[in-house]
Amino acid sequence: MSWVKEGELSFWERFCANIIKAGPMPKHIAFIMDGNRRYAKKCQVERQEGHSQGFNKLAETLRWCLNLGILEVTVYAFSIENFKRSKSEVDGLMDLAREKFSRLMEEQCFLNICFAYTSRHEISNAVREMAWGVEQGLLDPSDVSESLLDKCLYTNHSPHPDILIRTSGEVRLSDFLLWQTSHSCLVFQPVLWPEYTFWNLCEAILQFQMNHSMLQQKARDVYAEERKRQQLERDQAAVTEQLLQEGLPASGDPQLRRTRLHKLSARREERVQGFLQALELKRADWLAHLGTAST
Repeated sequence: MSWVKEGELSFWERFCANIIKAGPMPKHIAFIMDGNRRYAKKCQVERQEGHSQGFNKLAETLRWCLNLGILEVTVYAFSIENFKRSKSEVDGLMDLAREKFSRLMEEQCFLNICFAYTSRHEISNAVREMAWGVEQGLLDPSDVSESLLDKCLYTNHSPHPDILIRTSGEVRLSDFLLWQTSHSCLVFQPVLWPEYTFWNLCEAILQFQMNHSMLQQKARDVYAEERKRQQLERDQAAVTEQLLQEGLPASGDPQLRRTRLHKLSARREERVQGFLQALELKRADWLAHLGTAST
């Protein structure tokens, strides 16, 4: 039987889900699943049991998201900083993660797992990838931009989260999706992760609907337009420089400037797409090598 799809919503849960779905719904929610160890202490059980209950809660939460029509979920499962915990706890977490995530992979669900992850490492890696593209001659230095960096992140195939939820009462992001959540609705809830309920999720979605959805979309649209404007200004400056180098008047034939702008943009897009394809192959090779090394 499916782990994620086990169980059904109660009558009142279905009733409230239908009401909530009448409003604007998030397409992507990110979770910082915090509070497993405090839950174990509270219930006077082993830490490993707290983590096990946390994984079970993840499966339950995915079922709620499925019922609500939320298309994608990203979770912060294990940060690089977590390796500073005791060896016995880290080893136990690794074994538990291997077991639970193997089961989730069989579900073909809509889940992104951030494991041994920090956002600062992700962003710095994206910068290194762009530098590699320039060194390899795949990119011109002028091709480097915020938009390209966004496409070099690990999450480049996913939309940015509409909501980021952190449980356990901590009010910080802990180096999780710092770039991607710049326009997200941030929801901090006091409940410990293993005690998370359908109603906690509904509360977070209501906060998104009441306070943030329109502002969020407007902020994203304005930001995207600003990035386009800045790129156009850079392109216009580059065309002006080309014309001056050729001894032509910078403010000469408008048709010539438009043609040059179009060619400049098309060539940049061709370089960027070639670079992104090379980057995908490079990452696939790295993953294949990693899989070979671990066997």
